[in-house]
Amino acid sequence: MGTKGTPLYRKQLSEGEIINIYKHLVEKNGIRSIERLTGHHRDTIGRLLKDMAEHAEQMNDYLIENLALTPFECDELWSIVKKNRRKLSVTAQLGLRKAMHGYTPA
Repeated sequence: MGTKGTPLYRKQLSEGEIINIYKHLVEKNGIRSIERLTGHHRDTIGRLLKDMAEHAEQMNDYLIENLALTPFECDELWSIVKKNRRKLSVTAQLGLRKAMHGYTPA
């Protein structure tokens, strides 16, 4: 990820703000709910979800190491991301497939 206060994914959000959004996702809050809780626009949250999906493998490692999530919690998170972002790019779909439980490389 980045250092505290530096934008991640070329976004104007600090690492703390992004982690806060991730925590709300893990708690199964919807995008509009997260918008109300964090004050960030739903389009910003949606773009963050897309970026997360594209980098899902790296995000899994980060979430497990830095946020102390279990692999099961990460799998639930990716299910939520997949559900909330129905129109994911091919890159994002592949990233999610690689990070979710049961993936076997072709």
